Amino acid sequence: MKIINTKIDGLFLIKPNIYKDGRGYFFESFNKNIFDQKVDGKINFVQDNQSLSSKNILRGLHFQKPPHSQSKLVSVIKGSVLDVVVDIRKNSNTYGEYLIEELNELNHHQLYVPVGMAHGFLALEDHTIFTYKCSNFYHKDSEDSLLWNDKDLNINWPDITPILSEKDENAKKFSSFVSPF
Repeated sequence: MKIINTKIDGLFLIKPNIYKDGRGYFFESFNKNIFDQKVDGKINFVQDNQSLSSKNILRGLHFQKPPHSQSKLVSVIKGSVLDVVVDIRKNSNTYGEYLIEELNELNHHQLYVPVGMAHGFLALEDHTIFTYKCSNFYHKDSEDSLLWNDKDLNINWPDITPILSEKDENAKKFSSFVSPF
């Protein structure tokens, strides 16, 4: 597998080596030894989550505040998404910048999303199955979110009307956001 630096420090794109033949394919989706060599500090994933989304469902931009903050390893099992990560670490050189990457069942790419990032995705197909490993347990009182279409973030989403949860419709504007990171 190749673990590739992105424009945001600590955020990595992971491209597995995929072995295909007439029976299908095989790839290693996670190898702790390789992963630990690339990521600062040892990451211990403690919770795996999975979601099913229809086309145009948008989830995000979510994060958990300290001391319950999480790093995540995200991927798509079926379908495809536009995955978006926003740097919300106030002392970062890329504070307020975002990365957008297509993750799908064909490329099997993953993103490692470190603590201090807001994360979201837009399902591009019906029946999209999204999965992620978390380095900390979900803690309801620590969850927070930024408005997905905030003008100050200027994320280049496709020109569609996404389907949102009430929580995501009422998320914080970046201009009034005080980062806990």
